Amino acid sequence: MGIQVEYYLIVSTIMLFAGIYGFLTRRNLLAMLISVELILNSADINFAVFNRYLFPDKLEGFFFTLFSIGISAAETAVAIAIIINIYRNIQNIQVKDIDKMKH
Repeated sequence: MGIQVEYYLIVSTIMLFAGIYGFLTRRNLLAMLISVELILNSADINFAVFNRYLFPDKLEGFFFTLFSIGISAAETAVAIAIIINIYRNIQNIQVKDIDKMKH
């Protein structure tokens, strides 16, 4: 039996729109980074689900998912390093205050 594909896609869609909403409404760099991670994780769910239901004997979707998770981890490490550097310079990680770094 198992869970139907529609339920996975509903969860993935909710994660995608929550990530888009969070990215567009938040002004904190860390919250924006978390929102981007939500968007990437929703794509990972889609890779795995479509692989499982369209090609159950193949593993390409799972390999794409693992590759995407690795890229997300590297992107997160670089983004957090940049955020830490911004915080050290201006003692704030709000998007509106980043222009203070010009001085």
